[in-house]
Amino acid sequence: MPPPTKAPPPKAKPLTIATSRGPDPATPTATERLLDAAATGGLSAAARAGLRERAARPSYLKMAFANPYNLSLLAGGLAASAITLNPIPAAVAVGLEALWLLHGPDSKLLRRLFWDPRLEADQKAREAAERQIRLQGLGPETRGRVDALSGRRAQIGRLAAQNPSFTGELLRSELVKADRLVDAFIDLSITCGRYEVYLDSIDDRVLQRDVEKYAAAVRDGAPDDPRTALSRKNLAIVQQRQERMNEIERYLGVAKGELDLIENSFQLIADQIVTMESPQELSGQLDELLGGVEAIRETARDTEALLGEKEI
Repeated sequence: MPPPTKAPPPKAKPLTIATSRGPDPATPTATERLLDAAATGGLSAAARAGLRERAARPSYLKMAFANPYNLSLLAGGLAASAITLNPIPAAVAVGLEALWLLHGPDSKLLRRLFWDPRLEADQKAREAAERQIRLQGLGPETRGRVDALSGRRAQIGRLAAQNPSFTGELLRSELVKADRLVDAFIDLSITCGRYEVYLDSIDDRVLQRDVEKYAAAVRDGAPDDPRTALSRKNLAIVQQRQERMNEIERYLGVAKGELDLIENSFQLIADQIVTMESPQELSGQLDELLGGVEAIRETARDTEALLGEKEI
């Protein structure tokens, strides 16, 4: 009687992210889970930006209702009605609440004075938490560079606010570009670190010896010998590995140069921004940097495809 065969172990389920049928990702708990997945699961920068945009989408109706003052007044009216056994206070409270929720969320004054500053603070807190998660995989030196760049970005914001040539809305749009460059700096640093670890795990001298060994076996072997056919296949594989290493080294050279360019450009902008006479001067420099970063990301996608890995 043949021995029983063991059932193969179950395959691990791939990481999935809830869609619109799941919990609302705009809630803080769901947002944190999504951003954790984005950092640890390797989602692209565009995907992370989409998650941040969805999480930061303002809900003025929710803020108008779920604030202590509104809830206190509503609860007070309902409590007064219950204590006095008179439905009029409850009816008045519910009617006023309906009017408040109908017109209050659309108030530009309330948005500007109360709700928008709170939304901005919450968004900055989320972005800072996400950034700290992403920085955990970087070395101390690279984290120091990121901290220095973030400090330079804050300095640019302060100096730009002192320049009368920059209006509030225009300044805000340009500083968003600067924030995108800081995030791109982190993304490039993470990718460079991952590629450097990959290259450190491979001895190019051993790889070259393998190329020479299999090339000699193909050259000296008989064409119809099966060993020659195997040597030819092995030679093709090790040559492909060499091509991949060369591609990664080329990418690292360009990406590291782009990192230096972002740092130096931020320093130059900080030196010039006080005396800038037109906001287009700042916008042009930031747009040029963003264009260079996007070109590097396209190269990274090609390199990832060459390695057979998922897109960053």
